Amino acid sequence: MADTVQSLEALSALKPAVAPEAPKYVQKLDSLGRAYATGRRKDAVARVWVKPGSGNIIINDKPLEVYFARPVLRMLIQQPLVVTNRNGQYDVRCTVSGGGLSGQAGAVRHGLSRALMNYEPELRAVLKRNGFLTRDPRVVERKKYGRRKARRSFQFSKR
Repeated sequence: MADTVQSLEALSALKPAVAPEAPKYVQKLDSLGRAYATGRRKDAVARVWVKPGSGNIIINDKPLEVYFARPVLRMLIQQPLVVTNRNGQYDVRCTVSGGGLSGQAGAVRHGLSRALMNYEPELRAVLKRNGFLTRDPRVVERKKYGRRKARRSFQFSKR
């Protein structure tokens, strides 16, 4: 048990507990010099590898413009690179599965943000401030028994 302090002199002699330092984030690379991260959104899961290069983004062995034809989804994926001023500096290769195109784009963005942070830990503050490192927890609500959908009831008829 801790000893009780009987006087002010004894109290001043006690040293305050040292606050733990903030964790230091270090660069995490594989044997090929790439940073890896996993991104998730809805039912989609993306595995993302980042390495320095000319800015090529390959998704499931297809270029970004072919896999995601809608400009909104392409813009969504490139947001972490634009915010950190790293557009055109990294080659991104990823595999994504599950969910629809919108969920897959969100998963790639999440994975790309985490992979960038693994390659350059000093980018963490910028990415976190813009909300790119937070996994969006919203998922589809399950269907309940006795109902048509999650909340929709069957149509009522008085007959």
